[in-house]
Amino acid sequence: MPKGSIELVNSRKEEILNAAEKLYQTKNFKDITLNDIAELTTFKRTSIYNYFETKEEIFLMLNKRQYEAWVSDLENIIKTNKTLSKDDIAKNIADSLEKREDMLRLMMNHFDMESNSRLEVLTEFKTAFGNSMKTLNKLLEKFCPDMKECGRTKFIYALFPFIYGIYPYTAVNEKQKDAMERADVGFIHHSIYEITYNCVKLLLK
Repeated sequence: MPKGSIELVNSRKEEILNAAEKLYQTKNFKDITLNDIAELTTFKRTSIYNYFETKEEIFLMLNKRQYEAWVSDLENIIKTNKTLSKDDIAKNIADSLEKREDMLRLMMNHFDMESNSRLEVLTEFKTAFGNSMKTLNKLLEKFCPDMKECGRTKFIYALFPFIYGIYPYTAVNEKQKDAMERADVGFIHHSIYEITYNCVKLLLK
């Protein structure tokens, strides 16, 4: 750990995460290098190793930040509504995920990110991930009072694996569309909102 105050360390980490986030808007995860990230910071690439050992750790912590933002959205749904119909629950969850496109996109690289991160970094991420499951459970407890604990558990463990596969169905490029046409596979574009809404509605039946 580098010398300096906790505030300085956290500030440097945020600068690195912000640089990675900016690059991710225009480049793929595999194409981004530590050199690319360093060029958007106020320090050299070697200094990044004081805070993160690998590129995967940086992006795992970036996704931790995305999960924390999602938890905040879910908590706001719980706080600002007294009751919600099943249809409204589906709409609210779909809306919350539509705002987390980077989170959904990063999920496609989770195996590499988790495999190439230190245990303490992975634990930080898993804490944020776990909080999202706990918060979703609180949402169901409040707005689906008739749903038993086993029902809430089944809902969560059906929804979360589903979430990991949303992004590829919403971001199809022209070559993929052409290939599907040649393979006689029909393509109908659906948004993150539409896919999530339909899934949650089915799970709540």
